Amino acid sequence: MTGGYGGADVLHDCTIGVDRGEIAVVVGPNGAGKSTAMKAVFGMLDMREGHVRLDGEDITNLSPQDRVAKGMGFVPQTSNIFTSMTVEENLEMGAWTRPTGVEERLDQMYELFPDLAEKRGQAAGSLSGGQRQMVAMAKALMVDAKILLLDEPTAGLSPKYRGEIFGTIQKIKNTGVPILIVEQNAKQALGVSDRGYVLVDGANRHTGTGAGLAADPEIARMFLGGGH
Repeated sequence: MTGGYGGADVLHDCTIGVDRGEIAVVVGPNGAGKSTAMKAVFGMLDMREGHVRLDGEDITNLSPQDRVAKGMGFVPQTSNIFTSMTVEENLEMGAWTRPTGVEERLDQMYELFPDLAEKRGQAAGSLSGGQRQMVAMAKALMVDAKILLLDEPTAGLSPKYRGEIFGTIQKIKNTGVPILIVEQNAKQALGVSDRGYVLVDGANRHTGTGAGLAADPEIARMFLGGGH
């Protein structure tokens, strides 16, 4: 993918991908183009070159809404839930492309996110930061997601909730949904990922297994210092 905003390229021949049953994470220093790469995958960016494919189908020219209808679940970093609605109403909003089977899908989400089952009648805005993030993920999964995109899912969360979110992400992976994550907490994210991409200045600097990248001393020096 090559492209950016208003004629200025942010991404330079950047390649990322994730297969079924995998977690892939995109890490890198601030300003590396991580969130821009995620926006490009979701169709929120002008791409000059490159393609986005979902299940082998070229969706490069589809709008974000049409990508959701194809099964692309996206959880932005902020404004990702309706705070005044209940947990259950949020999940129902996520099912907007689903003609039938909403009740059944709700039951599946409550099984996957037991914390939310207990709070289904509460206003989503009254929940903790970690639980709000779970609402956002469950809402995105209501569409029978073929892939889940998470932009900085642990930003601003305490270490306890960060651990819970990464645990939940692994549970989602076990249901067969591939997950692509952009994450600041690189060490923790690489620890749960099958595949990792290190971006620098909008281009691929390193690609490898999560464990391999986490163990690479050069990457540890560049990005994982200071507890990240």
